[in-house]
Amino acid sequence: MKSYKVKDLMVPLSEYATISQDASIFDAVSALEKAQEEFDATRYRHRAILVLGPGGKVIGKLSQWDLLRSLEPKYEEMKDSRGLTKLGFSKTFMLSMLETYKMFDKPMEAICRKAAQQKVRTYMHAPTEGEYIDEQAALNEAIHLLVLGHHQSLLVTRNGEIVGILRLTDVFAAVFHAMKQCCRPESTDSSCA
Repeated sequence: MKSYKVKDLMVPLSEYATISQDASIFDAVSALEKAQEEFDATRYRHRAILVLGPGGKVIGKLSQWDLLRSLEPKYEEMKDSRGLTKLGFSKTFMLSMLETYKMFDKPMEAICRKAAQQKVRTYMHAPTEGEYIDEQAALNEAIHLLVLGHHQSLLVTRNGEIVGILRLTDVFAAVFHAMKQCCRPESTDSSCA
């Protein structure tokens, strides 16, 4: 794993979907759709949009999860609702919250229309320290940060500037490819079976 560098697997910033923090959710969804259409068909599709602040600097990420969260503003009232199942809450309890909070109580068209007008900055995720990695870092360091942080991606830096994004899907593909190579039938390593 130390032979791979982050820069070998990252998607350059110029090839990734970006949007201004002042754009609407509709603009963000449109940008994500356009980026998926234009991206190399041999690679996994984008699952997030990088959010740009003043001066075109990356200040956050907007994931598919964040876009879905924008459909129901009441999620903001439940600030720490992420990962309720990890805290031991049952599916029944979580579904009861739909009724208790009267969530999604309007027709889908009205919900989507209202969400589409919301600003990206309201729902974006500001990356934490553990979501940045230098382009020269070894792949094992990236895997470590992805696993421990449960991140879908890491922002790749060069001299402190964000130059790309390292996606979990690309890291997984590289690891899976390496695993297939070392465990081929003609391999002398019998520990793969």
